[in-house]
Amino acid sequence: MSAERRPQVGDEVEYGRGRRAIVTDIRNGVPYLRAAGLKEWPAPDPGALRVSRTRAERIADGDPR
Repeated sequence: MSAERRPQVGDEVEYGRGRRAIVTDIRNGVPYLRAAGLKEWPAPDPGALRVSRTRAERIADGDPR
């Protein structure tokens, strides 16, 4: 993704080097994440999240997650 933007529900984000998850909810300004095989958790550092694919891009790619 070229432009920096705040993660939205459905976006794929990188939350650590090489670690990706999907934003499932935003509660009180805190994004909640879910990755394959893991339970949902609040992002410990929301400002460090980087959007790798928007929800629209995931849908266009046919991503089933």
